[in-house]
Amino acid sequence: MNHFLDIHKTPKPDLRHIVDHARAMKQARDGQPKGTPDADQPLADRMVALIFEKPSTRTRVSFDLGVRQMGGQTMVLSGTDMQLGHGETIADTARVMSRYVDLIMIRTFEEATLLEMAEHADVPVINGLTNRSHPCQIMADVMTFEEHRGPIQGAKVVWSGDGNNTFASFAHAAQQFDFDLTFTGPEPLDPEPALDGLYRTVRDPAEAVQGADLVVTDTWVSMHDPVSARERRHNQLRGYQVNAELMAQAKDDALFMHCLPAHRDEEATSEVMDGPHSVVFDEAENRLHAQKAIMRWSLGT
Repeated sequence: MNHFLDIHKTPKPDLRHIVDHARAMKQARDGQPKGTPDADQPLADRMVALIFEKPSTRTRVSFDLGVRQMGGQTMVLSGTDMQLGHGETIADTARVMSRYVDLIMIRTFEEATLLEMAEHADVPVINGLTNRSHPCQIMADVMTFEEHRGPIQGAKVVWSGDGNNTFASFAHAAQQFDFDLTFTGPEPLDPEPALDGLYRTVRDPAEAVQGADLVVTDTWVSMHDPVSARERRHNQLRGYQVNAELMAQAKDDALFMHCLPAHRDEEATSEVMDGPHSVVFDEAENRLHAQKAIMRWSLGT
């Protein structure tokens, strides 16, 4: 049984297999309507629980569609639908859900919830996002980079902004896929100390993006941040906006990514989001294909 909990907890050969398999499955579907079943139906007769404690667009739609394309069925549950960690322990919920479904994807707040679910479930558990990591997103990002520029090994990736959960998964990916990662952002929003050694820090964003193959950012205020943090974070991060002037310091063919949703003209300008460097919508599409490959890997199909 293969849980997909974090990139650094998944063996390197398996990560490479997932990315390559995702690209192959995407190519096999080229030109087909979105509702066309995959030819091999690897999830036929499988039931997948999709649990959401956090709001979601891309994660919900891409997992749900992916399961259906592969011949499975989905059970979509919100935190208010369940007694997750309230009327019932997470461990007991995991044991019960394992009697009903073949696979669990959970998008939650605390990493401890994910880990307790995986510890007590008798079926594979996939991390759809926690406050500490976002591994499915970064698998799609690696896939997207390689579609456009070839192997990511040895590439220079620069993250501009907040050292948040998505950055954490980029740091894990830098170690596992062997690329160079630079963080540029204000010291109060540095990544967590556990990630030290997986990236380098350059405070000046213009200096940081020199020679970059990929520039990445994310929203300045995450969904789990209090409203009171908004003004403070904007003041801290305003100098790290990804705009045309900053992208001009990177390589001429550098790519720009954002995991979405974006607050346009805050962390990134519309000029960049819609410009020639941007692959944000390819990146969003590839959540579908990367997650299908992750589900197949988890189930051994």
